[in-house]
Amino acid sequence: MDALVSPLGMVSDCSPSEAQSVDTHGEAKDHFVERDGVRFAGTHLIVDLWGATNLDDPAHIDSVLREAAIETGATILHGHFHHFAPDGVSGVLVLAESHISIHTWPERAYAALDIFVCGICNPYKAVPILKKGFGPERVQLAEHKRGLIG
Repeated sequence: MDALVSPLGMVSDCSPSEAQSVDTHGEAKDHFVERDGVRFAGTHLIVDLWGATNLDDPAHIDSVLREAAIETGATILHGHFHHFAPDGVSGVLVLAESHISIHTWPERAYAALDIFVCGICNPYKAVPILKKGFGPERVQLAEHKRGLIG
């Protein structure tokens, strides 16, 4: 729970859970997944939020993205958010399973996010958290399977 309250830019006190790095026999896990007969490393969502609010507050953005990451089942390793003058924020949460990044244009009520998680994490579970935290009028989603095998 400390990861939710860590100061901006600080490394999380949480470490990746053993459940995500080794199987029950102590062997390293292969984090590739198989869905509908397709094997791949992870799912990368490109998310555009239009008509969004709260896009100029790094602490709020950090909080929303941390909640979203946890909802996907990911482990937060580090977060860093930069506030631009006069407005806008760029930031990233580094996850044991990859990353969530955001770039905001408050003057256009627009935010661009990447959510890439590998293994069993589900990036779609982050979308309701983003909607709640930023109240967009419209959400555009695109999905790309990373590390596609055959």
